[in-house]
Amino acid sequence: MSIETNWSLDAVQNLRSMAREGMPVSVISLRLKRPVEAVSAKLAQLGITPRVEA
Repeated sequence: MSIETNWSLDAVQNLRSMAREGMPVSVISLRLKRPVEAVSAKLAQLGITPRVEA
């Protein structure tokens, strides 16, 4: 299964906002209803370092 998914502008804006707030990738993935791998890949593509989960 490919982690490449279509990201709408709205989804990317939500992703950026949640990442800026320090939300963990696992929570972002649940909120956006996308796999953790897809969220991590998109964050990397955008040059955003996600919060490290404890």
